[in-house]
Amino acid sequence: MLTRRTFLQSSIVAGGSLVAGAPLVLPARLFGAQAPSVRVRVGFIGTGNQGMGLLKRFLAAELGEVVAVCDVNEGSFGYKEPDHFYGRLPAKQLVEADAKKRIKSGVVPTCEAYADFRKLLDRQDIDAVVIVVPDHWHRIISVMALEAGKDVYCEKPLTFSVADGRPLIDAVRKHKKVFQTGSHERSNPVSQFVCEAAKSGKIGTLQKIVTKVGYNNKVGPGPGWQPMPVPATFDYRAWLGPAPEAAYHVDRCLYRFRFHYDYSGGQITNFGAHCNDMAHWGMDLDVGGPTEIECLDAKFLPAGSLFNTATETRFRCKYANGVELICESGPEMVQTRFEGTTGWLQTGYKGTTASDPSLLKDCPPAAKGTNDPHSAHLANFVECVKTRKEPRAPVEVGNSSAVLCHIANAMIRLFPETGPVVAKWDAQNEKFIDNDEANRMLIREERNPWG
Repeated sequence: MLTRRTFLQSSIVAGGSLVAGAPLVLPARLFGAQAPSVRVRVGFIGTGNQGMGLLKRFLAAELGEVVAVCDVNEGSFGYKEPDHFYGRLPAKQLVEADAKKRIKSGVVPTCEAYADFRKLLDRQDIDAVVIVVPDHWHRIISVMALEAGKDVYCEKPLTFSVADGRPLIDAVRKHKKVFQTGSHERSNPVSQFVCEAAKSGKIGTLQKIVTKVGYNNKVGPGPGWQPMPVPATFDYRAWLGPAPEAAYHVDRCLYRFRFHYDYSGGQITNFGAHCNDMAHWGMDLDVGGPTEIECLDAKFLPAGSLFNTATETRFRCKYANGVELICESGPEMVQTRFEGTTGWLQTGYKGTTASDPSLLKDCPPAAKGTNDPHSAHLANFVECVKTRKEPRAPVEVGNSSAVLCHIANAMIRLFPETGPVVAKWDAQNEKFIDNDEANRMLIREERNPWG
């Protein structure tokens, strides 16, 4: 039986060259994606802070073959930290250096670097893509990747607006593709233990959940900031894409895009996409949402600042099962606390605690190395690409968690005008009840990104 390995071996002649006319690669699906010997061929779209981190983990764990990378930035310093040099050329060099290190003899494969993700999606030899771009591009690139026949790993928050969710879900199910949301806590053994313990009643009947999201971890220019010249190596027009026209400033892009509502939702959709996803998980509500929501407090930077997302927030949700969720800003970055009738469990980036140490008796240690939560989440995706099973954070789960963050942001943004207002939420139809102003914030207007 012809396999990818035997095909390539039969195509190579003495001296390491290929038989004239023989292709270098064939897509995994040609040989049957369920064959465990097949190395999944992957393209990375977005090689900035998070993208480069996932790429390094993917290579270290030897999860597959990275054949292409894409970013609108050729390469520059100043991502999350000043000395971070990321972009498509650093990513290409990283992949090729890794291949050279692993392959002791024969032809070392090259990694193609693209500025336009559409060229990467046009390649028939790519099985799956990892999408790590600003939030306002998530749905567009994901749907186009699905239409191109690729399985997709897309970073959280899965969507940029509530209106993004249904088209994305429909595309995943129509094209019958594997889709993993980058909610890596779903692959964290400690988070798995705590959420499953809360769900199974180990702390009695669940009554209240308190989640924490970190304060803004970057400072942007205040009122009176001045535009900057666009770097020659950065395609700013492509970066903006469907977002409104705006003068370039380095703090608008790279890591700091998350602090502007035109591209993201602040720490509510950044850290909140993790802690509130765990909240839904622990109350056994992977798909669905609250019945009401209320913003209790919100603080913003002075008008005219480049960053405009809330710097501190506190909101409350009520669910049909009687559970109350309080989400608030704090120094913890990501934390979820489940309070039941007989005890409580709490987990997050600062550790895991409980009302009684015996509740944590069987809690596994935090995974490290090539099995850390990010790596394990990527590994789960690759395994599902091969087996065609559902991954740990499928599209419906990612959408549900993102919707909670989006409706919270709607109430947060209205807070300076309205103060605390209890808004009724129809989770099934994903709209506010009798609140037109809040409903208008569930849809983001988009420019033609190709115009």
